[in-house]
Amino acid sequence: MENKTILQKLEAKYHALGENPDTYMNGLLHAKPLNYWDYIEVETLLSLQKPRTDFKDEEVFIMYHQITELFLKLMLHEVKQIVFSTTVTDTFLMNKVSRLIRYTNMLINSFDVMRDGMDYDDYNTFRVSLAPASGFQSAQFRYIELYCTRLENLVNLEGKPLLPENSDTSDYFNHIYWKDAGTNRKTGAKTLTLKQFEEKYLDRFIGIATSVKGKTLEECFMKLEKPSQELIQALKTFDYLYNISWPLVHLNTAKHYLDKKGENQAATGGSEWKKYLHPQFQQRKFFPGLWSEEEILHWGDKEHMPFSDV
Repeated sequence: MENKTILQKLEAKYHALGENPDTYMNGLLHAKPLNYWDYIEVETLLSLQKPRTDFKDEEVFIMYHQITELFLKLMLHEVKQIVFSTTVTDTFLMNKVSRLIRYTNMLINSFDVMRDGMDYDDYNTFRVSLAPASGFQSAQFRYIELYCTRLENLVNLEGKPLLPENSDTSDYFNHIYWKDAGTNRKTGAKTLTLKQFEEKYLDRFIGIATSVKGKTLEECFMKLEKPSQELIQALKTFDYLYNISWPLVHLNTAKHYLDKKGENQAATGGSEWKKYLHPQFQQRKFFPGLWSEEEILHWGDKEHMPFSDV
């Protein structure tokens, strides 16, 4: 087959689109060369830190959470490709899950920035200016949960007995584990943090859950006839890192600032943070079918888990 020149390939490309190649060629004559700062939007990115107080470390706090949101977006970028792929193979899943593991490890290791990177007294002063905002309100964190697993896996042990028979999407969301961080189950009263969060995102969450029903990462894996042991181990590692290791690092960091001196300070979102942040309370598992009854019973207890050194 005759090798085509770059010009011929471009002409063929635009003819295939029903376009006049000359129009696009003329456009190239006037296009400015691309540079790094415009492509990455560096100046915009560096202008997004807007502290609400004069404490210098508040900017560290803001930047850290913005970095976290970018990592979560990287994870969503991968998991969406799984959910919306027309063909899912063992190799394809292994590649994507390996990336999810890499990003989760980076999230876990980055918590040193929070734990050791801010002045204790300054943080405990400026953080009260942030109420009722809370990391609880990270929508991307919830998106990842919805793309990764069936809704029934996002209801904890306390919520499961409250589910009606033949539960539908609304039933699962009424009893989803994270509502316990902002709801008094006896009175039904909700914190302002939860009210704001649901007003902003609940309809979107329900829409995502509906659109991915039967197509979550968990269900894509379940459809494989003979998944490799390598993939099974990778999924368990991701599950452990995201749903045990990361929450525990978060919990320990919160203890460093909110309970270091035995003060037992309240979280800005108003939750019982010692209880809520622990994996044993959340009971969030993306792939429950891969874990033994013993491991599920002691979820979050590192002595009973196989990945304590991950």
